[in-house]
Amino acid sequence: MSRTSAGILLHRARPDGYEVLLGHLGGPFWTRRPRSWGIIKGEVGAGEDPEAAAAREFTEELGLVVPDGDWVGLGEIVQSGGKRVLTWAIEADLDPDTISPGTFEMEWPPRSGRRQLFPEVDRVAWFRPEEARTVIIASQQPVLDRLAELR
Repeated sequence: MSRTSAGILLHRARPDGYEVLLGHLGGPFWTRRPRSWGIIKGEVGAGEDPEAAAAREFTEELGLVVPDGDWVGLGEIVQSGGKRVLTWAIEADLDPDTISPGTFEMEWPPRSGRRQLFPEVDRVAWFRPEEARTVIIASQQPVLDRLAELR
């Protein structure tokens, strides 16, 4: 059975187009990978409503409540590892400097027996769509395409 995640893709209007908010994946595996940005998402718990999970994960990963706005469904994608991701777009602004990311713990370095805390998302930034396509995890790119069709 594949795992399911739910996420939110914030977007904001600019005089010459729009931008999307992406999070840089935290932890040691992502520090030097070029495509290490993604939508703010997380796993849907058993019996949990996917929209509620998306809101919960947004708050857990960024330390902020979901901005007010209409939730527009962007459908489902399947990432390369088989994880299903349901995404909603919300038009809203957010100052990246206000995030207070949640953390996760893992053994690092591998097989060292030492556990360390890492941020879920180590930074967030606004990207124009063409730039977002160059940094987002490849399997999440269809979410950007679907948002572009709606704008």
